[in-house]
Amino acid sequence: MQTVKDENLKQTVKEYQRLFELTRKEVAKVVVGQIDILNSLVEALISNGHCLVEGIPGIAKTLLIRALATVTGCKFQRIQFTPDLLPTDIIGITTYDVHKGFYTVKGPIFANFVLGDEINRAPPKVQSALLESMQERQVTIGKTTYPLPNPFFVMATQNPIEQMGTYQLPEAQIDRFLYKILMDYPNLDEEAKILHRNISLFKFDDFNLNPVLTPEIILQLQQDVKKIYLDPKIEKYVIKITDATRHPDKYKLNCAKYIDFGGSPRCSIGLFIAAKAHALINGKAYVTPQDIKSVAPNVMRHRIILSYEGQAEEVDIDKIIDEILGKVPLP
Repeated sequence: MQTVKDENLKQTVKEYQRLFELTRKEVAKVVVGQIDILNSLVEALISNGHCLVEGIPGIAKTLLIRALATVTGCKFQRIQFTPDLLPTDIIGITTYDVHKGFYTVKGPIFANFVLGDEINRAPPKVQSALLESMQERQVTIGKTTYPLPNPFFVMATQNPIEQMGTYQLPEAQIDRFLYKILMDYPNLDEEAKILHRNISLFKFDDFNLNPVLTPEIILQLQQDVKKIYLDPKIEKYVIKITDATRHPDKYKLNCAKYIDFGGSPRCSIGLFIAAKAHALINGKAYVTPQDIKSVAPNVMRHRIILSYEGQAEEVDIDKIIDEILGKVPLP
């Protein structure tokens, strides 16, 4: 009986592989390169998580999420975060009309794909307006709580260079993001293609993106990703990786003095589900240690808090993660 279930899952994974490849081809019509970033966004989406993307302006962060929303047949909304933004500008407001009485005007958060552009430009009070929606998939306006559409995916962006007029994201909010992704420059060949195929020369609609997925397929993906097999030995490996961020001396890490706080249980949960998603989009019905290592930087880089010494020396958290993955024994 178990073999039949395994065979069914393998066939399902194979079909999803076909859909993922079509999705990549459609997005590639408008976004040149950035395949790894696209795969990471899809991993977070089917894990029912959210993404924080860091990168300089002009490298297609907004375009990528807009293209992905179109290809998945989902409703897309963009929120431009500014210092004068109010929480009600995000979630909505209860207002009064002499003819209709009190009624609710829903904000842009009521969409499947929500882009929070330059999220660190708004004060913490505004950023915290996203907390309930990201974790509970609901919004409270006045005294009434409204469910958000399913699927619900938040991609927030921030500029790592310009710090003037920005605010530090609250740790509680950062932890709500499954992934923190670093988006880099295109290579030379990709940039040559961008010169002839870019959003400045063409309108978005000119690229004729076709829906490949649907909200219903995404919801099914979010259920099926849970069925990907993860061995108990690999579960212990996940827990040890998180434990190494909390007790670096126990694992004889050279970077121990640079870590102030390690990952919470949400870090282990993130590794657990993201590794399954990574296995799925790579055509496997089971998780290997390499899947854990592949998703670890995206899951962990925003959950390790540097000590004052680490901040003063501008220690690269990714190097800390590399040492952890090198020191924690494989199962």
